[in-house]
Amino acid sequence: MKEDLKLDVNAFLPLRDVVYHTLRDAILRGDIAPGERLMEMHLADQLGVSRTPIREAIRMLEQEGLAITAPRRGAQVARMTQKDLEDVLEIREALDELAVKGACHGMNDELFQKLYDSMSDFGAAVKEKDIRAMVDADEEFHNVIYKAANNPKLVTLINNLKEQMYRYRYEYIKETTDYNPLISEHAAIIDGLKRKDEPFVAGIMHQHLQNQMDAVRKVIARQEEEI
Repeated sequence: MKEDLKLDVNAFLPLRDVVYHTLRDAILRGDIAPGERLMEMHLADQLGVSRTPIREAIRMLEQEGLAITAPRRGAQVARMTQKDLEDVLEIREALDELAVKGACHGMNDELFQKLYDSMSDFGAAVKEKDIRAMVDADEEFHNVIYKAANNPKLVTLINNLKEQMYRYRYEYIKETTDYNPLISEHAAIIDGLKRKDEPFVAGIMHQHLQNQMDAVRKVIARQEEEI
């Protein structure tokens, strides 16, 4: 764990949420490594807070799948596993296929503009080498498609999975060095949506997820070698 961990202060959030976002970002960046213990006293001293918001933040990380509590070791950063990756992305692919069917008929000019805006935001983030902004822009692109599906229950299911997907999306983009294929896939998705071509868009979404899975598998393999 980096010893210069700093609290990401936000006056509009409860202290528990500020601590949660600080630890979450540190885990996603790799500043706190998989398997590393989340010691309440140490984190409280480092961030200059009491142990209570640390304890609450760790519970939130556990709910998200970013932390686990192990017998005799306490809380620690959860390791990614091949099985977890495959399970999450298998469910996401099924939900994406449902979303595509609705989105092909639910898109309008406003939503298409939001897709273009998110692509523009992604391109700007690539130039700035801002991983977090790239991840958020990619997530927003898919959120627009989910919204266009016009199925609130589907969106609820996706939101329940969103936090687990975020970690894999972050690792994928962090691992990637050439973003042109991802940008091309987004452009192809828009083209398919305009043509209302469900099989085509579903195919591109499948390739999109396969690329993510391949990249994250490499990350997991490296982490397993380091254990």
